[in-house]
Amino acid sequence: MTRERPAPSPLILASASPRRRALLRALGLRYRVIVPTVEEAHHDGLPPARLVRHNARLKAEAVAAGLRAGIVLAADTLVVLDGRLFGKPRDAAAAARMLRRLSGRTHVVYTGVCLVDARRGRRFSGVAATRVAIRRLSDAEIRRYVRDAAPMDKAGAYAVQHWDRMIVDRVEGSLSNVIGLPLHLVEEGLRRLGVTP
Repeated sequence: MTRERPAPSPLILASASPRRRALLRALGLRYRVIVPTVEEAHHDGLPPARLVRHNARLKAEAVAAGLRAGIVLAADTLVVLDGRLFGKPRDAAAAARMLRRLSGRTHVVYTGVCLVDARRGRRFSGVAATRVAIRRLSDAEIRRYVRDAAPMDKAGAYAVQHWDRMIVDRVEGSLSNVIGLPLHLVEEGLRRLGVTP
């Protein structure tokens, strides 16, 4: 007697982010990962909300182009303070500079989400914005955080889920957005494309 294999998950996450993977698992969603190879736009004169939406769409469409079926999910996150965009720091010195600028201030985290149905060509996209207040940090706290929290792969050089280090004072809006994937938009997009989350 042969066992029937379960059908592969129709959801494809176009991201290498372990935080996005954890958030999808928290929703109870099965998925597989295909990391896109695409050149993201870095400014191009676009306002932050349009820029993250544009980059999320680039990533989703790049992965969907190589598939016959499946729902591709991609996201892009930026931290914005006083009109300045903060992506991922390139090294520890850049991470420390970002944290000094954010220290004692309130900034906005934007995440663009795009879902593409590879078979039917249908799309859903949206943007979430969340205000985050960072408490005032000493130079010693910044050095310790950069050393211990591995912030190099995080927009703005921090992670809101590191509550043990308590650099975040307050979050106004979607917490999952700050982690990197606004789950309310993911759920809405899946429903719109006919997939029950």
